[in-house]
Amino acid sequence: MVPGSKSDRMRAMELIDIGCNLAHDSFDSDRQEVLSRAREAGVVQMVVTGASKEGSRTALQLARQHPGELYATAGVHPHLASGFDDDSEALLKQLSAEAEVVAVGETGLDYFRDLSPRDVQCEVFQRQLNIGMESGLPLFLHMRDAHQDFHGILREVRDRLSDVVVHCFTGSREELHDYLDLDCHIGITGWICDERRGTHMLDFLKDIPANSLMIETDSPYLKPRNLRPRVKSHRNEPRWLPWILNTVAEARDEDPAVLAAQTTENARRFFRI
Repeated sequence: MVPGSKSDRMRAMELIDIGCNLAHDSFDSDRQEVLSRAREAGVVQMVVTGASKEGSRTALQLARQHPGELYATAGVHPHLASGFDDDSEALLKQLSAEAEVVAVGETGLDYFRDLSPRDVQCEVFQRQLNIGMESGLPLFLHMRDAHQDFHGILREVRDRLSDVVVHCFTGSREELHDYLDLDCHIGITGWICDERRGTHMLDFLKDIPANSLMIETDSPYLKPRNLRPRVKSHRNEPRWLPWILNTVAEARDEDPAVLAAQTTENARRFFRI
């Protein structure tokens, strides 16, 4: 093989999974093997999502066990907003001061399932945005079927926040541009590999500026449906991040190796790792 060829570059890719729920109990029996498979696939760093009080504690613990490889976020998902109280806020502030915690979140609004009342979700979202303002950390945000309220709340405080990523973006072209206009980063998951609901985004992935795009698996959720060969397990893993990268690269008509380098650079700059 000729040195410097595309195949060489593909083998040398370094990827960062900016959102994986490695604290999830589905990984309890084989978490070390999952990490090993991720390394073999070229995923060199991962940001472990904190989506609950306990999950945020566990994410920090995992990051401490794997320094330089795993990092953590600290937040409470909108599904759990009803249980957010002053103790929750105090805990997130405490965790946000830890060196391994690189973002506040996952926080935001989810009107698709409405597992917490919408007014409560909005209040809890605002409280976590305040933690972002106070800490100066980036924000790791979730939005599903709640664009109007989410965008309105975010717009009001955007100039007081550090970097922001709308993770697992699944919305429309118009919604995408609303977030880009607020200087947000965009996280793309295996949702775009789902022929039932994600292909609409393939038409406008090119709209995302190169320096605003990052990729993630959202493991154990959203396993790419177009994986070949097929994998029996329904659980997603960071090792399939290259599959998402390739899907995005094809849609953007870019060299996967070039896109890998760009998204990795973006993630390291965004999370300051």
